[in-house]
Amino acid sequence: MMEHRPLGRTGVSVSKLCLGTMMFGDWGNKDHDESIKVIHRALDAGINFVDTADVYSAGECEEIVGKALKGRRDDVVLASKANMPMSDDPNHRGNSRRWIIRAAEDSLRRLGTDWLDLYQVHRWDPAVDLDETLGALTDLVRAGKVRYIGHTTFPASTIVEAQWVAERRGRERFVTEQPPYSILVRNAENEVLPVAQRYGMGVISYSPLAGGWLSGRYSRQAQDLPSSEARRRLANRFDMSLAENQRKLAAVEQLTDLADQAGLTLIELAVAFVLRHPAITAPIIGPRTIEHLESQLAAADVVLSTDVLDRIDEIVPPGLTLNPADNSWLNPLLDPAARRR
Repeated sequence: MMEHRPLGRTGVSVSKLCLGTMMFGDWGNKDHDESIKVIHRALDAGINFVDTADVYSAGECEEIVGKALKGRRDDVVLASKANMPMSDDPNHRGNSRRWIIRAAEDSLRRLGTDWLDLYQVHRWDPAVDLDETLGALTDLVRAGKVRYIGHTTFPASTIVEAQWVAERRGRERFVTEQPPYSILVRNAENEVLPVAQRYGMGVISYSPLAGGWLSGRYSRQAQDLPSSEARRRLANRFDMSLAENQRKLAAVEQLTDLADQAGLTLIELAVAFVLRHPAITAPIIGPRTIEHLESQLAAADVVLSTDVLDRIDEIVPPGLTLNPADNSWLNPLLDPAARRR
């Protein structure tokens, strides 16, 4: 069976790989039966940690996960998220009490469950008082609908502030953070991962393959772009004319050679790198097919040597994200309106 790790200081044990489900439904694999087979294969391989979100395929993904977990729900640590827009209505998004309570009820209904093990704020919303958000999440915990709360892609200063607010106001505290983290996206090493460690938080990092860049799919010879939907939403991460993405291509070439020398696939190198960081509880893998899943499961038992890790640091220095767009969070205080009188 797959090794388990403690989820921060909660006392909950989770598999060292977390199954991300964003690619199930309209955004990825539109075949529900095939998507369910991927989820079942992951569970059979020892994964007991599943992460989803309301926004994935506009709720369709949660419905698929709910069908897949029938009869197996009690054995799974199930996580979902809210914050992203679910309609054109300005109140169907964000971190207000009004929306969080409704979003949680909607997720529970789609997932066909009475509770979520982990409910996460999908992004920080600087327009909303953290106490407002924590108050709503605390009520969900006390109502038995949520066991623990977490956040994703919070800046380090907000992680600290949220811990302070929880202590000062008697709220439930966030126990997990979900940042982007990979060989190509190392900004979290600067502050987010150390801060999470200091607060005893679990870290379930996403996109260990850097959006497919570390899958072996992209090279100077074969620069296939992702689907039009993904390209529309994340164009600046895949536009090969940008210097930042050319730097990613150059790094991928060197990393591919390094993986070959180590007797590994590029995917195994990438996932094993994330697993090795002491702050990481479980990287989230996001397969679309059984083949994708199998290629990533193989990384669970890979341990990178110090020499290989040192060579990775030479290719992409610690703390550096080659394309800042991959950090998935832009500081609103750098917007012109925030900087000018």
